[in-house]
Amino acid sequence: MVKITYVEFGGTEHVVDVPVGRTVMEGARDNGIPGIDADCGGACACSTCHVYVAPDWVEKLPAKDDMEEDMLDFAFEPDPVRSRLTCQIKVTPEIDGLVVNLPEKQI
Repeated sequence: MVKITYVEFGGTEHVVDVPVGRTVMEGARDNGIPGIDADCGGACACSTCHVYVAPDWVEKLPAKDDMEEDMLDFAFEPDPVRSRLTCQIKVTPEIDGLVVNLPEKQI
C-alpha cells in the first residue's frame, strides 16, 4: 500500500492507503474522496479527476503523455506545470507520500 494525501479545495486532508497497481483516481474513488468525479471511469476521456500535484512531486512523477495534455485543456483552471489527471498516475512504491490538491470544481 502507498499513502496518498488528497487535499480538498477548502483544505481538508484525506490520507489514504492505495494499493500498488491502481491509479491515484481509483484511490480517491474507492475511498470516497470528495472532488474527484471520475466521470469516464479512468479512460482519459474527461477531465473530472483533475488535481494539482504538490510542487515537490512534479518532477518525481512520470511525464504527461499527449492524450493527458489534451484532456487537461478541458479542466477547471489548469496549471501548465502542476495539473494532472489522476487516472493517468499509476500507484507505485515510488510515489508513496504523494500529495495532490483538488481544484475548486471539476468540469
